Amino acid sequence: MDTIDNMRTFLAVAKAGSFSAAARDLNTVPSVVSKKINRLEDQIGAALFLRSTRKLTLTETGDRFYPRFLSIVHDVAETFADIRQTKSDLDGTLRIKCPTTLSVLHFGRIVTEFQAAHPRTKIDLVLMDRSVNPIEEGFDIAIGALPATFPNVDIVALCPYLRQVVAAPDYLRDAGPLDHPRDLLDHTCLTFHPSGSNWTFIGEQGPVSVDVHSRFSVNDSQVLVDAALLNLGVALVAGYLARPYVETGQLCEVLPGFAVPDIWVNAYIPKTQIKKELVSAMLDWIRDAVAPVAPWDRPRQGSVGVAT
Repeated sequence: MDTIDNMRTFLAVAKAGSFSAAARDLNTVPSVVSKKINRLEDQIGAALFLRSTRKLTLTETGDRFYPRFLSIVHDVAETFADIRQTKSDLDGTLRIKCPTTLSVLHFGRIVTEFQAAHPRTKIDLVLMDRSVNPIEEGFDIAIGALPATFPNVDIVALCPYLRQVVAAPDYLRDAGPLDHPRDLLDHTCLTFHPSGSNWTFIGEQGPVSVDVHSRFSVNDSQVLVDAALLNLGVALVAGYLARPYVETGQLCEVLPGFAVPDIWVNAYIPKTQIKKELVSAMLDWIRDAVAPVAPWDRPRQGSVGVAT
């Protein structure tokens, strides 16, 4: 199992782009990450990363093995899920809240596959993008990416939720300069209204926060991307939704020198429910499905590359 854990660490470094960023994602320290990568490289007999003071990139071996390791780790997770399934014939009812767009594209399938594996269970899946107190609204598990805390509710981190700022090429051609986050004050912006119009960036000089002028606000991530495609303005959107349009040139990533802090997809679970067998089984199932890299952030084979 150490080898599998080392593979998970390799995948996390490839995704995060550095040992320190991967350590944060794995809730450990860079020295532990470095040791696991070294052990894996010793087992393989080849370097997986090219290391320099400015950049970390996959070697040809690392690029070739990335999809294989991803498949192995996924297969192991599925195997353990199958073993857990045979150990207990779960039944009972689960009421789960999930974000709308993530559920349509990914979480819906994760949840329905759980029920297919446990046919005696009954699941009520509710899709909404706002934060909810699971105790007040009767959920066993509430999944969301908007930061929130509630009394007597445990928060379980599932995976990072990557975001980026984008705009259509035609909008950028006709609009003013956009070299610094403060330039957004002179631009029309499109906002996801549960998270508001205060956008934060991390640059070389530290964090920068801007209260943008919102022309269009919506509580659906895909509609926000559609608005950007129609040249309505600059949008801060989920990376997995914007990425296909950026790759085809329909959208452009703006302010590339400023990072948008990641938020996390979390599971909010009432303390009275967290130890229940069915809730615990569903939580483990979801964790396996989104680790080590969430399905919406997995690169297509042949497109893997990392840099610090």
